[in-house]
Amino acid sequence: MRVLQIVPSISVVYGGPSQMVLGLSRSLVKEGIDVTILTTNSNGDAGQAPLDVPLGKLLSHVEGYQIIYFPCRPFRRYKFSFSLLQWLAKNAKQYDLAHIHALFSPVSTFAAKVAHQQRLPYILRPLGTLDPADLQKKKRLKQVYGYLLERPNIAKASAIHFTSTEECRISERYGVKTKDIVVPLGTEIHETLPPIGQTRTKLGIPLNTPLIVFLSRIDPKKGLDLLIPALETLQAKLIDFHFVLAGSNPQDPIYEAKIRQQIATSPLSNRTTITGFIAGENKRSLLQDADLFVLPSYYENFGIAVVEAMAIGTPVVISDQVHIWKEVQEYQAGWITATNQESLTENLLLVLQNSENQQVKGRNARLLVTEKYTWPTITQEMIECYQTILRANCHQIDPIKPVLFKD
Repeated sequence: MRVLQIVPSISVVYGGPSQMVLGLSRSLVKEGIDVTILTTNSNGDAGQAPLDVPLGKLLSHVEGYQIIYFPCRPFRRYKFSFSLLQWLAKNAKQYDLAHIHALFSPVSTFAAKVAHQQRLPYILRPLGTLDPADLQKKKRLKQVYGYLLERPNIAKASAIHFTSTEECRISERYGVKTKDIVVPLGTEIHETLPPIGQTRTKLGIPLNTPLIVFLSRIDPKKGLDLLIPALETLQAKLIDFHFVLAGSNPQDPIYEAKIRQQIATSPLSNRTTITGFIAGENKRSLLQDADLFVLPSYYENFGIAVVEAMAIGTPVVISDQVHIWKEVQEYQAGWITATNQESLTENLLLVLQNSENQQVKGRNARLLVTEKYTWPTITQEMIECYQTILRANCHQIDPIKPVLFKD
């Protein structure tokens, strides 16, 4: 099976949802799937330099997949690439299926149209963009874009790939009847982790001070307007803790600067460390040292940062708008809060007053990821979906397999 993964960018500045394409591709290759990634050299807003990569060349990655980067032009700011679409139109018939990631992104939108024209079956992964809350941002523009451009793509898709049952339930379809698949995102379970205390030593945080970590994109939807006042309340109650804010937002530097300034002028300033964006070994080291990971988002179609924290064995406090909260609750892997300051404060206070419960929930968190969110498990589900789609397109539909779809 030859599969195209099409995504506007895989730069780390765009966070986990884009990076997950690499994890999925790597895991698909291990199962014998031929994977080629089509993407652009976009690396943030127009003010940032693009990725320094060869353009228009089929590159063989050490992980086994192939990748082609295309230049962003015209409309660099919107991650559009006319040459990517030209390549797709010319080469689509060499592939069995396209998995297109992101809606309301011009290169993905028009890639779906090219795929349909070339009779290449395609799956759309919205990345939360069909969530009613997300559709409120730039509402008028999205209404026009959605009905004129995305609605036909959704109607012609072989499937819409949601990453949680809640995302599937609430997402807008513009009146189109869709075939939906629910396959979560994955992560790796690292058997060897950085030494405990490494990040605390680096940041000057005492080993016996409870460490609370927010590690995500610094964005209004992430609930920092709830978390910062909640932590200030804890501090006023003389609760001991240190807070690490890890993340950035190159696409909205004004909001990031606002949060930094809010903390700088807050009583929290002397017990807060702002690290900026971190990844790889540094991220694992921070999560290894954390007593608690917090993400009180107003909406979150999956929450890959939550899964990465749990994979380390770090218990979580998340809102009931992070759409894997039911699984977290089922496994007793963390605490679930409403999206208001009072509920968040109560849950944080409960956690910090019971260190033994933190350890139990941390073990449960790692078990949850081991059983549901590792790449080998996710990949088997995804391959079954691919095979079902290809059988359907060949008019040889297995009467059992389509249960993966929800009409």
